[in-house]
Amino acid sequence: MTALTTPHTLVIENLHAEVAGKEILRGVTLTLHSGELTALMGPNGSGKSTLAYALMGHPKYKVTQGRALLDGQDLFKLSVDQRSKAGLFLGFQYPQEVSGLSLSKFLWTAYMQRHTAQTADTAEFDRELQAHLGYLEMDGSLLKRSLNEGFSGGEKKRVEVLQMATLHPLFSILDEPDSGLDIDAVRAVGETVAKLHRPDAGILVITHYQRILKYLKPDRVHVMVDGIIQLSGGRELAEELEAKGYDFVRPVVPQATN
Repeated sequence: MTALTTPHTLVIENLHAEVAGKEILRGVTLTLHSGELTALMGPNGSGKSTLAYALMGHPKYKVTQGRALLDGQDLFKLSVDQRSKAGLFLGFQYPQEVSGLSLSKFLWTAYMQRHTAQTADTAEFDRELQAHLGYLEMDGSLLKRSLNEGFSGGEKKRVEVLQMATLHPLFSILDEPDSGLDIDAVRAVGETVAKLHRPDAGILVITHYQRILKYLKPDRVHVMVDGIIQLSGGRELAEELEAKGYDFVRPVVPQATN
């Protein structure tokens, strides 16, 4: 008999956001469901990363209208750490280096944010960590080094996925996990994210390109242009974008007549 899982939703309604007084998001409406892997595609400057940072609570990104509900809970009434504890995770496009804090200590601290001394299982943590290192084709010696310090671009992206694996969030937003990676690294990251995808959790992958999606096999693909979702479809939409580019998605602006 298959165990039932509790369904979860992340509902984004008419979201507007600005940066330094300039409106970037102009009414984004999107619903993510647990058990689904969703891709958000779009050209540079379309607002994809702004959506991710606005949801997570970065102070640079000001929400001016709309709401975001995680299982009915208003994210915009929560602090950044409360959003994380509620089950939201953001994998950064440009991960920061933290000197003096080892990767292993960082991961253990993150793990303990979700556990108490009574519920923490050191042996299970170690087993999962080693398994995830194997999936990501990461050298275990990285655990002893300062977080991201001296890491290659590919290693930094793998560390973001490793954090997601450690935290078991309800919804993960991965901001361009394939940017700056070679073919082998894209495969390793894509295959690992697919393996980590759980029926009780949802993943939103932000990307420009179709290449990582062949490993992820998304359930839904949304295309953002000029701060709104312009087009949605199945995974075949990503292949169409690869062939045609983004111009065919842009809304047609009528030409003025004299």
